[in-house]
Amino acid sequence: MVMQELEALGKERTKKIYMSNGAKEPLFGVATGAMKPIFKKTKINQPLAEELYATGNYDAMYFAGIIADPNAMTEADYDRWMDAAYFYMLSDFVVAVTLAEADIAQQVADKWISSGEELRMSAGWSCYCWLLGSRPDVEFSESKLAGMLEMVENTIHDSPERTQYSMNNFMYTVAVSYSPLHDKASETARTVGPIEVDKDKAKSKFIHAYVNIQNAVDKARLGFKRKHVRC
Repeated sequence: MVMQELEALGKERTKKIYMSNGAKEPLFGVATGAMKPIFKKTKINQPLAEELYATGNYDAMYFAGIIADPNAMTEADYDRWMDAAYFYMLSDFVVAVTLAEADIAQQVADKWISSGEELRMSAGWSCYCWLLGSRPDVEFSESKLAGMLEMVENTIHDSPERTQYSMNNFMYTVAVSYSPLHDKASETARTVGPIEVDKDKAKSKFIHAYVNIQNAVDKARLGFKRKHVRC
């Protein structure tokens, strides 16, 4: 039933956008906001989430993340979901987001960061971004996060591209959402400087956490915390 409803919501234009970002068939091209009426009917439903994620259909996998019960999933379950997350929109915006609402989030993210695998590393850093942007500062070890900033400074330029995106976002998120390390994160981002990405495309671009941090300062966004990680 859910698959039929998702298919009915699919749009060719949305499908092309997803595919240009790395999504592969099968997929319908459903805008994430259009999934909310289906969620009102299914609510949180871990067995259904597992069924949908196992289809390999991108839209179904995304919806699985919305209805999953994060604390019902074990470390092995998250590893299994990561095994099937074949591009960043799944690793960083489905698996990492779901993990960020679980009690075991930091231990799993730490393991992924040290894995040496591009999308696992990306998901691990992304998970910390979701965590820092939603949980109170007291839930984090300042010394641990300071060490992670040093790891970013020392390794970002030699890391795989998707991991670079997430590490760049980590510096920004620490600076904006974790008050005790605002200065250190800002200095780290300034030292790291711009990172060139999309080098395999016709036109590469540069991402620069320090510039984004200064923009956030100018807009008085320091201390930002979102109420919910998942929509």
